[in-house]
Amino acid sequence: MTDAGKNDAGPDLAPVSPHPVTPGEGPETPQPADAGIPVHGEDGWLNEAFIRAVAEAVAAQDEEAVRTLAGDLHEADVGELIDALPESDRPVFVRLMGDLFDYAALTEMDEAVRVRLLEELPAADIAEGLGELDSDDAVYILEDLDAEDQAAILDELPLSERVQLERALDYPEDSAGRRMQSDFIAVPPFWTVGQTIDYLREDKDLPDTFYEIYVVDPGFRLAGAVSLDRILRTQRAAKISDIFEEDLKRVRATDDQEEVARLFERYNLVSAAVVDESGRLVGVLTVDDIVDVIQEEAEEDMRALGGVGDEEISDTVITIARSRIVWLIVNLGTALLAASVISMFEDTIEAMVALAVLMPIVASMGGNAATQTMTVAVRALATQELDTRNIWRVLRREVMVSVINGMALATLMGATAAIWFEMPGLGVVIAAAIMVNLVCAGLGGLLIPVTLDKLKADPAIASSVFVTMVTDVIGFFAFLGIAALWFRLPL
Repeated sequence: MTDAGKNDAGPDLAPVSPHPVTPGEGPETPQPADAGIPVHGEDGWLNEAFIRAVAEAVAAQDEEAVRTLAGDLHEADVGELIDALPESDRPVFVRLMGDLFDYAALTEMDEAVRVRLLEELPAADIAEGLGELDSDDAVYILEDLDAEDQAAILDELPLSERVQLERALDYPEDSAGRRMQSDFIAVPPFWTVGQTIDYLREDKDLPDTFYEIYVVDPGFRLAGAVSLDRILRTQRAAKISDIFEEDLKRVRATDDQEEVARLFERYNLVSAAVVDESGRLVGVLTVDDIVDVIQEEAEEDMRALGGVGDEEISDTVITIARSRIVWLIVNLGTALLAASVISMFEDTIEAMVALAVLMPIVASMGGNAATQTMTVAVRALATQELDTRNIWRVLRREVMVSVINGMALATLMGATAAIWFEMPGLGVVIAAAIMVNLVCAGLGGLLIPVTLDKLKADPAIASSVFVTMVTDVIGFFAFLGIAALWFRLPL
């Protein structure tokens, strides 16, 4: 099976640069023969003229032109090209490419585009294409399809490949079992180094790329591993049992992929064995898989902080609206709560109109300060840098930061308000309110994510709404309440 979906070439191919390519840096993706059109623009992405040329060839059903233009593209570029084509042209493009189409390109595409494309392609063609991929890439493509479509494709595969993919799909979503490659090299401990090297040279069904050779007992339980460099530096007569490493980092197939990524990061791993609940070796994870995981998790956290959920750029209007409306409704409820606080001081605001002008400033300063703290807290929780061991130290630090920033902003805004409205007392009021709100913002920005995490809720999704509510309510209440007391205004 080929190592597809990654930015490396097989043993018989010239190296291909990763996508996108920065002009003038590194090897460039080969240009299609006789095309006469640059593939990449100055920004490294596909040239608009090239995309138009391919689209015109597809529309004209010109198989030779399509294969000439796109036949030599890297799979990442093919994925970008399919994303750029009109939806109706995408299955036609795949059909015209024929045997030149690398299904690894599907791993480089927008998820919604990939699913719609697969629904338009014959199950037999998809199965044939998946048969050329590593198991982790095949699972990545299949997992977003509904059960009926998955079954139709799996039925077209040979029994051994079907069982392999079905087993991987049975593991929980976002688990190591979904990400692992089922192709690996395992040998018994009583083999010699010479036997192992001969096996690596002669067996034609080994994976194209590997970093370690795993050692298993007769029950296929993992005993250890030996790296390729150790194999090459050891005499042929030496036994594997004398050179393999027993204390290696291993991953359970049910482990969450984010936990696995953290393990790779902490111990600088290049690969890791994946075992089942009985300790039997079932797969291997490599660093290129983990890079994808890190990117996905980072994107997921960014979307969650914005309250947009699992949203893709190609999703329909209805899908996007449905994913966003829930938290907008929650935010509406918290905004009504803040408005009710303002309504409590209606007579106060009527007596001094300047308060209405300055109110948003207090709330805005608190909201921004809370967002800063919340962002750091959510990320620290995600990476497990924040826990019960250091929560109080971090809390004291955030309070001190809030006090220092609060004093600076209170002085600046207090002086501005006093000069603006020619009322020194108003400057004192807004300065005091900013101090109160920034301290509360620091506390809320840390404690709200921590509390949500303890309640098993995703702090990245829910924190921003509640933090905004806290800073708005406290900011309005502090500013209007202090003003009413200072100027003896009616409540």
